Amino acid sequence: MRVRRFRPCDLQGAAREDWVDAERRAVVQDGVAYIPVKEGERHDLVIPERKPYRGRGYQLLGDLVLLHGSPPTSQEVDEIREWLDPRGILWVRGIAGIERAPRVEIIWGTAGEVRQKEYGCTFTLDPARVMYAMGNLSERHRVVNLVKENGAGERVGDLFAGIGYFSIPLARAGCRVHAMEISPVAFGYLLRNIRENDVSDRVKPECGNCRDLLEGEYDRLILGHFDAPDHLSEALAHVKAGSVLHIHSLRDESNRIGSLARGAGFTPAITTRRVKSYAPHTWHMVQDVALS
Repeated sequence: MRVRRFRPCDLQGAAREDWVDAERRAVVQDGVAYIPVKEGERHDLVIPERKPYRGRGYQLLGDLVLLHGSPPTSQEVDEIREWLDPRGILWVRGIAGIERAPRVEIIWGTAGEVRQKEYGCTFTLDPARVMYAMGNLSERHRVVNLVKENGAGERVGDLFAGIGYFSIPLARAGCRVHAMEISPVAFGYLLRNIRENDVSDRVKPECGNCRDLLEGEYDRLILGHFDAPDHLSEALAHVKAGSVLHIHSLRDESNRIGSLARGAGFTPAITTRRVKSYAPHTWHMVQDVALS
């Protein structure tokens, strides 16, 4: 198998390049990531083919592996170690409270900070201390593309900014972003990621409850928390005809959202999307709400 060599922390960013052979899996061994290369593309060396991995599903952040769901067995841990050779394997037992703090157990190895590359942005975080929403990747990309289609210059409010998942790529797309985050730990990473992605001139970060921080009128609001519908009344006081809201939830909340929007004097056009399965019979939903 023809491959190029990378650091494990750069694996996910490099894996999206055009030269990557998507039919083959990358190999991580002894602190080096080997990414398969298409026929005719430059490669660094040739390594033996591996048997396909058929073990437990996992989430890879830099050189750390995150496991969700039931506790992993020793066999599952051994299979992942053999396949990826990670720095550490973490079991995420759940996410707690409005601060979305992960409850994490280190199953093997060590944890600590990683750098995650995503559509031209770099996010530094410690997944044992703050949540990383891998499943929202396509949703973040979609919203950024919507902004680009509408032209630069929107004023955006990100009510649950976290480490900057939406705020930073939107700022890079030309928006002026008001990033609000209640968790001091996540806020610290938000400040760092704003600085490292060179968008300090386009992002206004504030730590606290978004209900108390909303100000003025926004062209677009990102409500990226499953409790977002509970914050809608306050959010509707800071939008106008022509504004767009992206409201996340764990069920279809379009009826409730429509009622609240009409009660605030707007006519809403609501489009509901499924982002990903969250649990059996439970979907992570996003309601796009265009106000007139």
